[in-house]
Amino acid sequence: MKQAPCRLLLVAALAALPTTLLSQTAHAQKKDAKADPKKADPKKGAADVEDLGGDDTPEPKKDEPKKDTGTGGGSSGANIICETNPEACQTDKLIKDYSEKDLKDSQVYAVQQIYALRRGRVELSPYWAASLNDQFVSHPGPGLALNYYVTNVLAVGFNANYYGAFNSDAEFNKQVRQSTRLAIPINEYRFGANLNFTYVPLYGKFAGFGDFIFHWDAYVVGGIGALSTRPKASIDPENRGFEWKTKVAFNVGMGFRVFFNRWLAAYLEIRDYAYSEPLENTVVKQQAAPGTPIKGTAKDPDTWFGESRFTNAVQAQFGISIFLPFTWQYKLPK
Repeated sequence: MKQAPCRLLLVAALAALPTTLLSQTAHAQKKDAKADPKKADPKKGAADVEDLGGDDTPEPKKDEPKKDTGTGGGSSGANIICETNPEACQTDKLIKDYSEKDLKDSQVYAVQQIYALRRGRVELSPYWAASLNDQFVSHPGPGLALNYYVTNVLAVGFNANYYGAFNSDAEFNKQVRQSTRLAIPINEYRFGANLNFTYVPLYGKFAGFGDFIFHWDAYVVGGIGALSTRPKASIDPENRGFEWKTKVAFNVGMGFRVFFNRWLAAYLEIRDYAYSEPLENTVVKQQAAPGTPIKGTAKDPDTWFGESRFTNAVQAQFGISIFLPFTWQYKLPK
């Protein structure tokens, strides 16, 4: 009977032990949370973390400037630039200077629209042609070209040349023929007309005089047409006389064009007109006796023609291009 009170005290002590341990553990967690809020129990919400207390470091006042830590980033880098070049930090002055600066049409931008659109426009090009084959025999003459641009780089058109009154034979050739009785067959041109296709693969700009910018493009052209020619009687001019005949001629060439504004340009073009040309016969038949037929003699037209030769009539064409209409409007995608 005396042992009963001792057993009751032991049971009470054992029951109170877990409660004491739990209280000490919770008190330790609160101390850790106050020291470092990141180590708080992740199951607790933001409100619980706020209760544990935040950083004891006082926040700087609004009027107090932040101190430069000297790490080289942020405002310290800007301060170094300003100390080195004070003019670079004068933002207000720079904005004022650029706002008062005059902008010219010739100013070049990093990304610029095409200077002269061609799609849907008509190109009217008067020009002068000069032959390049022979320095002693030339076939210069005026010409006119008309092109319609189906797209910005592709055009279909027509050109015509007139040579009739401008064919020339150098005086040197006449003197050689008279002194040596040697001659080379030559030909005369009257007119030419061609259907052409033009393709413009290149365009750009380059600096000119002062701040003037030249816009240019380069193109290739080719087509088919007709060329009216005849041999010029130089072997036996006393008995021979040739008529004009029209031949099929193919042409191919390339050109370079420089724009003065959005509708006026100057260009240089090299064109090769290729065709089959009958030449004068270098052999002279005997004269016909009086009262005899002229067949097979010097006066027989069938004896005037010699061989036919494939001819490349290369010529340079200098002219201007006028684009109609003069103005247009860019259509930007929506």
